[in-house]
Order: sequence, then C-alpha cells, then structure tokens
Amino acid sequence: MNTISIIGNSTMKPSCRFLISTKNPVFFKRHHSLTSNLSGNQFNFDKTKQFLTCSFRILGFKTILNESRKSFCVPNIRSGQSRLIARDSRAVSVVASVASQFREFSTSVETRVNDKNFERIFAQNGISVKPLVVERIDKDEHVLGDEESRLGVLVDDGESVNREDLDGGQGVEIVSTKREESDIEKEAWKLLNDAVVMYCGSPVGTVAANDPGDKMPLNYDQVFVRDFVPSALAFLLRGEGEIVKNFLLHALQLQSWEKTVDCYSPGQGLMPASFKVRTVPLDDNNLEEVLDPDFGESAIGRVAPVDSGLWWIILLRAYGKLTGDYALQERVDVQTGIKLILNLCLADGFDMFPSLLVTDGSCMIDRRMGIHGHPLEIQALFYSALRSSREMLVVNDGSKNLVRAINNRLSALSFHIREYYWVDMRKINEIYRYKTEEYSTEATNKFNIYPEQIPSWLMDWIPEEGGYLIGNLQPAHMDFRFFTLGNLWSVVSSLGTPKQNEAVLNLIESKWDDLVGNMPLKICYPALESEDWRIITGSDPKNTPWSYHNGGSWPTLLWQFTLACMKMDRMELAQKAIALAEKRLQVDHWPEYYDTRSGKFIGKQSRLYQTWTVAGFLTSKVLLENPEKASLLFWDEDYDLLEFCVCGLNTSGRKRCSRVAARSQILV
Repeated sequence: MNTISIIGNSTMKPSCRFLISTKNPVFFKRHHSLTSNLSGNQFNFDKTKQFLTCSFRILGFKTILNESRKSFCVPNIRSGQSRLIARDSRAVSVVASVASQFREFSTSVETRVNDKNFERIFAQNGISVKPLVVERIDKDEHVLGDEESRLGVLVDDGESVNREDLDGGQGVEIVSTKREESDIEKEAWKLLNDAVVMYCGSPVGTVAANDPGDKMPLNYDQVFVRDFVPSALAFLLRGEGEIVKNFLLHALQLQSWEKTVDCYSPGQGLMPASFKVRTVPLDDNNLEEVLDPDFGESAIGRVAPVDSGLWWIILLRAYGKLTGDYALQERVDVQTGIKLILNLCLADGFDMFPSLLVTDGSCMIDRRMGIHGHPLEIQALFYSALRSSREMLVVNDGSKNLVRAINNRLSALSFHIREYYWVDMRKINEIYRYKTEEYSTEATNKFNIYPEQIPSWLMDWIPEEGGYLIGNLQPAHMDFRFFTLGNLWSVVSSLGTPKQNEAVLNLIESKWDDLVGNMPLKICYPALESEDWRIITGSDPKNTPWSYHNGGSWPTLLWQFTLACMKMDRMELAQKAIALAEKRLQVDHWPEYYDTRSGKFIGKQSRLYQTWTVAGFLTSKVLLENPEKASLLFWDEDYDLLEFCVCGLNTSGRKRCSRVAARSQILV
C-alpha cells in the first residue's frame, strides 16, 4: 500500500494559503512540491464533474467528542432529466433522480469497514491553528465504472442516455424540453460567469459587483456569503455544483480562524461576511494566493454578520437537495461547522424570547435602520437554519442534546412569531383597543404595546384580505414596517401558518404599486422620512427616504419572491414580477437597487452589474421552468412543532400555557 501525506483539504488545489487578519497571522498552506504527486491517478478529477470519484473515511477534528465516522462513495453523476419516447407501443420515461441515487451509495462504517478506498482527514492542535492533514491511501479506479454500468444510464446535462440498455438500441428518440434562451438570459449567464472568483485554479464564489466603470469598488470586489446564495442556486439549478462545494468548504475553513476587534474575540462559530483572494509576495520574486476574510472588523459600523452562518447552513442543505451529494453534509468538519454556528445561536443569555437578539446592521440591511432587537429577517433565517440543521445533523451521543435543543427552539420560535408578529385588520383593531400597564401572567397585552404606536399610514394601508409579519417586536415596541425578505422567507420556510403565508401574498398583490411598482421589490415599506429618518438612521446620506435600505427596490429579492409564489401556487404573481424586471434590468445594466417610491430611477449610489441582481433574475427564470427543483428548496408545514411544548406549565399549575390558548388560531 503506497501512502502519501499532504497538507490541506482534499477538495482544494495546491499552492494556496489563507490570510488571517491579526497581528500575528497564521497561514494555512499547501506546497507546490506535491503537485506532481497529485497529478497522477491519486485523484480522479474532471473539470466538468462536481464530485470526487472515490470513497472516504472522515475521522475529523480532535476537538470533536464521539463524532460518528462514516465512509461513503459518491457516484460521478450530475443532476438532469431526459424524456425518451419509443416509436413502438412501448414508451420509456427516464428521470435521473440524483438524490435517491446518492442516498443509495451513502453507506455506514459497518458496511464499508473493509473497503480499501478512503481518505483520512485529521486536524492537529485545534481547528483554529493547524490546517487539515489529508492522508491518501490507494483508490480503486473501477468503483464508479461498476456503478454506472449497473445503472445503465449516464445523464449528461439532461440529454445523454445509454439507449441500448433502455430499449435494446431500437427506436428510442430523445426529446429535449429545453427552450432557447433569450438575449437577456444569455447576457446574464455571461455576466455571472465573468463574476466568478478563482482561487488556486478553482472557482470559489462570485464578486458582489463587476462594474468595469467603478474606480472605487470598496468591498464590492469581495465574495459575500449572503450575496453568493442566488449565484450558487443559479449554478446548482444548471447542474454546476463545483463552485458551490468549493465555496462551502472554504467558508467553513475561514470560520475557525481567530477573529479579534479591539482585543475582543467573538464566538468561534461566526462565519465571515465576505472574503477576498489576495496575491502576496514570497521569497525569490514568487507570488502566492491567500484568502483574506472579513468578520465585521472592516465593515461599516464593525457589525458581525449574523446572517452569514444562517445562509451557509441553508445553502448547504440546498446543495445536497439539488446535487444529491449528501456526503458533503456528513463530513465531520462540515458537521462541526454546523454545530459551531448553532452553539453560537442557541447560547443562553438574558433574553426572555426564543427569537434571536441582534444589533442593527447584522443582516442584508447592514446599516443603521432601527432593526436592532429581534428583526424578522434574522428570525426567518434562524428558523430555516434550524430546520436545515435538523435534517443534516448526524444524530449520535455527541449531538442528541443539540438536536433536542433545536426541536425545543423551533417549537417556541414558530409559536412566538405566528402569535405575536402577525398583523391583519383584526389584529390591528385588537391592538388599537389594548389596555396597558397590565401586571399579570394572564395579561392580554403581554409586551405593553401602546395603541398610539400604530402609525396612521397603517390604518389606511392594511387591506381587508391579507396581512403580514411585522418587522420587530420588543417590550413596548412594535415595528410595523413591512420587510420583504423576512416575510418572503417566512413563507418559504413555513415560519408562518399556511393561512398567514397565503395572506402575505394577498397583501403583496393588493399593494402591488407600493411594494413592486416599476421594479420588484421594495426592501421595506414605508420609508423613514423627516424626523424619523434623522433620528433612526442618524441622518444617513445613503439611506435617504426611498433609497437603498430605506425603501429602495432590490431586484435580487425576485428569486425569494418567485420561490414563495411557487410554494403557494401563485406562479402568476412571480411571472408578472419577472416580466417587469426583464424590461429594464438589461437596459439599465443590472443595478444593485432602484430609488423613489415607485422604483422608477436607478439608485443614486447603485453599483451596476451587481452580481446578485443578475443571479436573482436567472434563478427566478430557472425556478419557474423547474417546479420540481423549486420544491426541494422550501419547507412544508411541520404540524408536530406546535404540539410540542417544553414550558411545563400544564403540570406546575401556575398558569395556563399560552400555546394551548392560542392553538386554535395558529394551527390553521
């Protein structure tokens, strides 16, 4: 048995290292000298394939306690679909169901314990200091060949099929369902590909904006976690998973690094807001590529990106669903990354609510906009990340307590949001008649909300049919603004009830001119104006009324809107919004956002050729044409969550559980 040892992660190419922004940076490095050893038959890579054609055994970090160890075999098959019609009476329909095929090949340690094909991955001296060490042991080159032969079908972009195995080589005709791409779609795909960032010869993400006329890109030339999500989905829906896998793994390695702002380090599970590939000089006039992450220490306002870790978990689930590569989720380092994020989010504190407490500017709205506290966007992403994690975590003695905590938090969070964040005409009228200063466990006005807080615009604006989840809830404070991303993602994740989800789309349809106008979709409604703008934003010159985060129109929200509409069987709304965007985006050079109440003008500081504008449009188009793939990205209602209560009030006799009292309302 020939054995070699290399430094680095098995999915990454040689000649790379990572830059840590500290006074004494530590570098994760791979050496050029190993290139020749990797160029032979040690690895079987093809640039058009997304997966390693070998089986693995992952032993994980020394800091992990009792983590389950699994070996798995990943077939070299990409997602796609072909429809075949026989010329005789026999009709043959072949669908490449990648997810089920990948599940077939994922095996346990017991069934593969004697397999000679595996990689051992270790981490020495802690994950925040040393790189991964990969020990490679001989690989059988014929494993996948046998599996492909057994299947008899090799799907290549949904159009290549082994005809002889299907119909004896007689009378089989391939019928392609692909339509011709429009000029705007062709340009969009070109722009998306041009925005790809390469690191050591491999794609690792897309820049935030690729405007050739921008002489001061600031941080728009970096790969942002939240910005990359629509790009990742566009690539995945097209069958290109390599860039997404690379992104997930590189972001994971960045997670474990030391992060310090003014001698204080946040939790280890924090994911970077963004990272940049930099070239640094070495000895003898040589250059080397490094990854330079930003955890918020360079961001405007120095705010930690709370949503980055949540989006990373959501994207990890989407990657598995759309590629069938569930083995990536089962890796010990990936399982560790999920746990670190969850431990950070589920840590005990002083808060009385199950919602996540964050500072202003910790999500897509990354400037001061009065969303500190418990903003809806964070709660919807938090809920989605919890549900995703529950699907992906390997349950064993080391994780069962975490899984129990996830279930408890999901149950409490879903009740809290559905019961206390929801407003419609009936609820607003109830708040309008609230009594205040109630000191009782049986209080109706639990948060001591003063009826005078109801803004005058809301009384006239709320439709008879429809409602929404408010932007924030704290003691004596309700933020009645409509935040689009939080409401759309509540629909996608089933954070709202089925009736609430339907009512959200009814409200958007009813208030189309306000929330969509000339360009979908408003990031929030209405804008802060006059004294509210001066006090809440601090007179922010970028967040002036009806601009940027303060009521600006963001085309990237189109893909979340499309997904929500498809889930609720309201595809006509998505088609209407896409058609509206299609008229202007190409002509306007793909702006980041639009200004004015109706979204009529390109934003005054808007970057052009904004990548997530391009990707949001493409993802929306592909989702509409592939409803079966869209169904993999949203969550159905989990009726067990609200039946499960952990408060123990029923047995204590102290008071009646509010969940029981409200169940008739929130379970419908």
